[in-house]
Amino acid sequence: MAELNKVIKEVLLDLADYVEIGQAEPKVRIGLTIDGSELGLANMHQAVIMASRQTNFDIVVIGSKVDWPEAETIATDTEQATYDKMEELLDNGYLSACITLHYNFPIGVATVGRIVTPAYGKEMIIATTTGTTSTNRTEAMILNTINGISVAKSLGIRKPTVGVLNIEGARAVERSLREMTDQGYAINFGQSDRSDGGSVMRGNDMLTGTVDVMVCDSLTGNLIMKLMSANTSGGKFETTGYGYGPGVGSNHNRNILIISRASGAPVIANAMAYAYQLVKGDLIKCVAAEYRAANQAGLKKIVDSLSDNNEPTQAEVLVPSKEIVTFEITGIDVIELEDAVRILWENNIYAESGMGCTGPVILLNESNIVRATEYLRQANFIK
Repeated sequence: MAELNKVIKEVLLDLADYVEIGQAEPKVRIGLTIDGSELGLANMHQAVIMASRQTNFDIVVIGSKVDWPEAETIATDTEQATYDKMEELLDNGYLSACITLHYNFPIGVATVGRIVTPAYGKEMIIATTTGTTSTNRTEAMILNTINGISVAKSLGIRKPTVGVLNIEGARAVERSLREMTDQGYAINFGQSDRSDGGSVMRGNDMLTGTVDVMVCDSLTGNLIMKLMSANTSGGKFETTGYGYGPGVGSNHNRNILIISRASGAPVIANAMAYAYQLVKGDLIKCVAAEYRAANQAGLKKIVDSLSDNNEPTQAEVLVPSKEIVTFEITGIDVIELEDAVRILWENNIYAESGMGCTGPVILLNESNIVRATEYLRQANFIK
């Protein structure tokens, strides 16, 4: 009788949808694997209860046999069986997306997280938070930018603002991205809230949510997610945000979203809502469109140029006579700083490397400003 009542309820709900919008849309089912949380099954059940209050998707839990009236249950005996079932249900279309605590994404795929920043309560996308888009850090962050923009657009943000977190490689990433924009790939660069502005974001911008998409490498992004999500609990469990997000890559076609073993019920419930929004916004289609546009703007040529095999060998260079250095040139990536100084030495301009309050700088005499800037621009260290 209980099963018959459930079927009748589903029919009536579908009929109500048809009356309201004039057509019967395919049912969206969001999966959740429920084993492995440090907070136990009770936490998972609470998340399901919270998510079930949204009437726009159904919940399917996979794993331990439970009797939760808010969700359909598919019982499995082992962790591997759980992931096999999850993939099967995604591939045959029964599930539109699934939330899980762990998944071995292939190289080329990384997750795009979503947080609520503490200063103004503004949401921000973190690209990326787990997985590896490339073993080359700079290339990975370029691809992470495309992935973050794809997610933002699938969430309905038509022209997301983008910033690159001020970590190692940030300047090289920004330069590559601007080269792509020059070739026709539209990136809406945001500006730091700090007085000197720029698209390379400071720690302050993380707190204020200055941009819609913050680009970083996955290890840094993972740390950011943990700090932002678990700070109110003293690090014991994650209380805010939407989790570590969907795995995104140019050839990835499964909507699999990651949460942590320390994710609390509100975060898991938000992750399910996040998954639903990505399904409705057709994330996979958005990703394909963004990569097409990026490839047309020379993405492959840019990332190929980052290969370690293309790095020139270092030869001895004569250092010019020392001069008083009072002028700074900024915008050089820290990992390229010494190479940039060498370029100036080779052209008989005395220069020193330094670290200013906003990042790496080249110090030189004011009389050499014009020549030095031109040499650095020719060598592609600055725009």
